Amino acid sequence: MRQVSRRTSIIGSQLVGLALLAAPAAWADMPILDPVPELRPGLMQGFLHGQPPLDSKAFVAAPPQSGSPAQQADDADNAALQNLRDTPRWTFAAKDADLHFPAAAGIFACAAGVDITEAKTPALYRLMQRSLTDFGLATYPAKTAYQRPRPFLVNEAPICSPEDQEALRTDGSYPSGHSAIGWGWALVLSQLLPERAEAILARGQEYARSRRVCNVHWLSDTQAGMSVGAAAFARLQNDALFLATLEAARKEIKMATAVDGESQICRDEAAALALGQ
Repeated sequence: MRQVSRRTSIIGSQLVGLALLAAPAAWADMPILDPVPELRPGLMQGFLHGQPPLDSKAFVAAPPQSGSPAQQADDADNAALQNLRDTPRWTFAAKDADLHFPAAAGIFACAAGVDITEAKTPALYRLMQRSLTDFGLATYPAKTAYQRPRPFLVNEAPICSPEDQEALRTDGSYPSGHSAIGWGWALVLSQLLPERAEAILARGQEYARSRRVCNVHWLSDTQAGMSVGAAAFARLQNDALFLATLEAARKEIKMATAVDGESQICRDEAAALALGQ
């Protein structure tokens, strides 16, 4: 992820016209699907906008130092995952790199068993759009403080999304913004679908792993990113509009189109994610 001026190429989401969803009486006065401003074209304002920012540098330890055991673990993980280049897992990691909507809404479709679209699940779609910003921006206090170089700048090997390479060069590697978003979404969806929590959380772990397969993050980057995502998720539990949107999404899911876990798409996903385990 980049500073706000460049984030749109990495974590952007399209501003679209949304119809109002009929909310339960308890939430009737909450503007669940009212139009939402964009921070920049393609980046929707989060639920936590206007609140004191989450200071991730206060609870995320500094990244590993050169030569430390932790950096050696990062190096070993990076070297091992480079063996997946030009395999279906590499291709899948490139797909995971795209956080633009509507494509990003389908990241957890197979794990959650729900077809998440603007038309079919508008509250859940909005929940993902707005929380993306909250999870992603929460990494920036630590990113800015540490400015850790990304793996591809060290090993000079390719990345899975070359169109992002120039933006990523000057965007700190630690913590991983994508991992914060992916893990945050995994926690949100597990809250909505506790019966599928294991599959959803496993997909969240694999989403973070995709960033390492892509050669754009170290292992410790993704671990720190997931911690930031969890912290932002905790803060969202105290936001009334987030909770109202969550409740509307919960009711949508009961009537949502199910995703066939045995479909070719889900079988291909499972096969790709199994590589390199």
